[in-house]
Amino acid sequence: MTGPNSHEGIGAPPPHEAYTNAPDLRREMHQVLALGAERDGRQARSVTGPLADATATERAWLLRRAALMDRMALADPGPGPLAAAAETAEQLVLHDRHHPGLAAGPLHPDAITLAPGLRPYVRQEYAAWTATRPSTVSTGKCASRCRAPRAGGSHESPLGGEP
Repeated sequence: MTGPNSHEGIGAPPPHEAYTNAPDLRREMHQVLALGAERDGRQARSVTGPLADATATERAWLLRRAALMDRMALADPGPGPLAAAAETAEQLVLHDRHHPGLAAGPLHPDAITLAPGLRPYVRQEYAAWTATRPSTVSTGKCASRCRAPRAGGSHESPLGGEP
């Protein structure tokens, strides 16, 4: 059965693969909030070097925010997180439909109109984006520290590693 969490509808990687190299949720939340503040002019740009293309910067923020919301919905599949994940996924897809040259995954955003949800597209794009990023985004392959510890010392399924 396919659904909003399923990667089968469009051939997207499953969440544990898409987010293997993702920062832990807390760090990613902090970084996405900082990017949003820079985007909105509430915070000075923290990165040195040449200014990035505004459209590409907007897309990176939309992608990282959508991936963060997707990961949060996977961790807590309640109505609020699920709605936030669906909304941010839709915003990314709409952006990519207007700027198709920025999409990095194998499937164009228009190819998923029949999929039951847009979240697999976010996973596809995040996996493609992290595959081309320098090592500052992640530490590499997921190890035992990528998993959130449960009471008793065992580990939950990985939602991302700590950078």
